[in-house]
Amino acid sequence: MNLASLCRREIISVSAEASVHKAAELMRVHHVGALALTDPEDPTRVMGVVTDRDLVVNLLAQGCSPEEQNVGAFSSVHLIRVPGTSSVYEGVQAMHQHGVRRVFVTEPGGRLMGLLSVDDLLVSIADELNGLSEALRVGIDMESARTSPMFTPGEQPEGMYLAQHEP
Repeated sequence: MNLASLCRREIISVSAEASVHKAAELMRVHHVGALALTDPEDPTRVMGVVTDRDLVVNLLAQGCSPEEQNVGAFSSVHLIRVPGTSSVYEGVQAMHQHGVRRVFVTEPGGRLMGLLSVDDLLVSIADELNGLSEALRVGIDMESARTSPMFTPGEQPEGMYLAQHEP
């Protein structure tokens, strides 16, 4: 499974000059924790990313007023890109290496394809582990059906006698 099959293709974006309030509203409406920041001159060019955590830690915790700030001031311009052909392992490694929870997924030519979050990876990994545990359970059930006990506990089989052990 590659990252192209896991990433979210719909990337919610906002101009870097937009208000923090506008960014927070977009996050709420679209139920996302990150927005791609676009160049005010070229809305197709992604120039940064802002997360809900950025807004809380870098804006509110420092006592800044959301009304007075544009979202670009609280964004990261260090964009982490991973090719869509990368494996889940490579996506996890990129997040670990850069200390981020989201990476942009790109097409072979470098064009932006989607956004991949830790949540997306956890869902995928959990599904794979669930499939593996189901395979184990089916195997155990099949083995149990093939091997039946010689006799049912509590019943004495014909031709066999249980000896009582005395001290």
